[in-house]
Amino acid sequence: MQSNKALVVFSGGQDSTTCLFWAKANFEEVSAIAFDYGQRHKIELEAARHISQNAGVPLHVFKMDLLSQLTANALTSSGIEVEKEKPDERPPNTLVEGRNMLFLTYAAIFAKEHQINNLVTGVGEADFSGYPDCRNDFIVSLNQTLNLSMEFDYKIYTPLMWKNKTQIWQLADELGVFEIVRNQTVTCYNGIKGAGCGECPACGLRNKGLENYLAQKQ
Repeated sequence: MQSNKALVVFSGGQDSTTCLFWAKANFEEVSAIAFDYGQRHKIELEAARHISQNAGVPLHVFKMDLLSQLTANALTSSGIEVEKEKPDERPPNTLVEGRNMLFLTYAAIFAKEHQINNLVTGVGEADFSGYPDCRNDFIVSLNQTLNLSMEFDYKIYTPLMWKNKTQIWQLADELGVFEIVRNQTVTCYNGIKGAGCGECPACGLRNKGLENYLAQKQ
């Protein structure tokens, strides 16, 4: 039996925050789940707690620091600098291997325990950064795998799958949370809230999308 409850995989960033408020607009009861996976910048979790509390959404945070021991990347290893440009021959060094698969799997386990059928995640492939676990094919496959593995009728929602950053800003505005996303989220790979450092690839995508959206509104 399908419930009208949703669980949002939440990081405190632009995309997942937009999805949090999208879920609030589309489901009667919303909760969020976040993971402490050894990320270098704990400000991400602080932002997640602050935003969810102000939104009236219960947030459940779980430690998953084994992930940072299994794979080396610029988001969990302080000795690896974030690449300013995406290499053509491989994914960027900010890829945390298996992260979305693990996040969604653990979220699904939690969701079944609380009889929540609907999972919401902010992954997308319109502004594709070379992360294989952001692709629609992966989400469709994992959705089927989760249903089979736990005999539970999950539905994974990806509201941003085909939206570029300009369109994501537009959605945040339509949801009435433009200023929250602009000022309170942490998308920057260097852990700076809001507009961020302005130099890392995440800031480049976010700020270019914002610039385009503001230009469209004029």
